[in-house]
Amino acid sequence: MKKIIIAIDGYSSSGKSTMARDLARKIGYVYVDSGAMYRAVTLYALRHGMAADGKVDTEALIKDLPEIRISFLPAGEDGVQHTLLNGEDVEREIRTMEVSGMVSPVAVIPEVRHRLVDLQREFGKERGIVMDGRDIGTTVFPDAEMKVFVDASPEVRADRRVKELREKGEDVDYDAVLNNIRERDYIDTHREESPLAKAPDAHVLDNDNMTIPEQMEWLMNLYNEVIRL
Repeated sequence: MKKIIIAIDGYSSSGKSTMARDLARKIGYVYVDSGAMYRAVTLYALRHGMAADGKVDTEALIKDLPEIRISFLPAGEDGVQHTLLNGEDVEREIRTMEVSGMVSPVAVIPEVRHRLVDLQREFGKERGIVMDGRDIGTTVFPDAEMKVFVDASPEVRADRRVKELREKGEDVDYDAVLNNIRERDYIDTHREESPLAKAPDAHVLDNDNMTIPEQMEWLMNLYNEVIRL
């Protein structure tokens, strides 16, 4: 059976990472969370005093980009693919609200995007990959055979995000999370470099009222249709 590239784009906290990871596991593909890569760079910037209060020391971060190495560990017993930053497992740290609040200002820096897009394309050289993010089907893999754009209302996404963070023991406020999501939506869709947008040939998945099993059924139906072409 031929191997393809599957690009899943969408808004923050729309559930695209969960569905991409589950789809990859089901069909035996490699999964890459491109958002985790931007979060890892953001964590590096925070740790090295290059980011604070919504502002980034762009010059210092660009200078250090060659020193930032990002890789992934296969999913373990917890079912989560862990992100490594310079060899350190930072999966938990990159999911905090501190990182969420700074990732968009970091992600708009052209040099950061160019560096990570190059890395993402390396992951996809052999095809047989599922990658999710903001610009996978438009910039990273415009020739991907299967493209999905995931949409959901900001309120539904905020509710999901709050539940996720509280399950991890974080004390978060719903309104703060909702405001963060709306701000990220604006930045993601208005940045000059590879803005979040639906590829013309992407299939839209509005999962406001869908369960995870329903989403997987939708994705598998589309996948089976694509590989038969």
